Amino acid sequence: MKPIDLRSDTVTRPTAGMRKAMAEAEVGDDVFGEDPTVRRLEARVAELLGFEAALFVPSGTMGNAIAIRVLTERGDEVLVEHRSHVVRYELSAMSALSGVMPRMVVETRDGHLTPGHVRAAVAPRAYYKSDVSLVVLENTHNLAGGTVLGVAKMQAVIGAGKEAGFRVHVDGARIWNAAVALGVAPSALVVGADTVMTCLSKGLGCPVGSLVASSRERIEKARRVRKLLGGGMRQVGVLAAAGLWALDEAIPRLAEDHARARRLGEALDGGRGVRVTRPQTNIVVATLEGRPASDVAAALAERDVLAIAMDARTLRLVTHRDISEDDCARAVEAIGAVLG
Repeated sequence: MKPIDLRSDTVTRPTAGMRKAMAEAEVGDDVFGEDPTVRRLEARVAELLGFEAALFVPSGTMGNAIAIRVLTERGDEVLVEHRSHVVRYELSAMSALSGVMPRMVVETRDGHLTPGHVRAAVAPRAYYKSDVSLVVLENTHNLAGGTVLGVAKMQAVIGAGKEAGFRVHVDGARIWNAAVALGVAPSALVVGADTVMTCLSKGLGCPVGSLVASSRERIEKARRVRKLLGGGMRQVGVLAAAGLWALDEAIPRLAEDHARARRLGEALDGGRGVRVTRPQTNIVVATLEGRPASDVAAALAERDVLAIAMDARTLRLVTHRDISEDDCARAVEAIGAVLG
């Protein structure tokens, strides 16, 4: 029996419709700016997010690195929640590639920064100390369990950043999930931000690709940084076509993933010694008391359900397009058997 793969929403495979769009894509050399499908994707994403321009990049990690490089100077600090993707899963890229370091906020609610956190980072400038110049917000927040920061709260924290004279980058890898969960346009969640990165290869199910959106001036700088990092691509319209297809076909069905995540969360929450963050989107995070997460993941795998132990006590399951109702029911049964 085929395993039910809940490790991530990055494990999806292109659908027949997506493959057809990719096969029929009009292409050109993107380094020369001549790929028409890439240009259409960039324009479409810029419009959806409310920015002047966007840049297609190979990965979300590269997208975040580019934005941080464009928005900071060497020796700056970046205000960020301590469990954020840019801190935990990007190999210290902000330090290695941009010469900046994170100023991490540990005490947060649901993984999100508040205006108070931003205001607390404001301090008199002195030549002998580093200062925060950039705030990075993650929406949805991966390690906090796909938690969503709503429009009013996003606007409050972005506004606090601007009042403090900081620039603001939004890691919106799953901004589409956040928008669907809230019933708002994705652009409403990033108003006032300087840059936003969003992924095509997570909830939207594309094989590869992310975009950085910003002003035209910053996107031209970002294009140079992309080349510097080895991200210049050639006839990449075959990948951009998958993104265009997904924007039309995948976003409307994200609510199905959210509903299935809630079912899995309820099943986990019924287990002994398990505490679950109530799923708001497609990510389920469970904290285990007294049993290693790796042991639980191994026991689930024996029942053909794949999950990830994020650390010693944290188990993560992520729903996606390739998880059906029947798959969800089988996973719920396996969770009940493993956790009692």
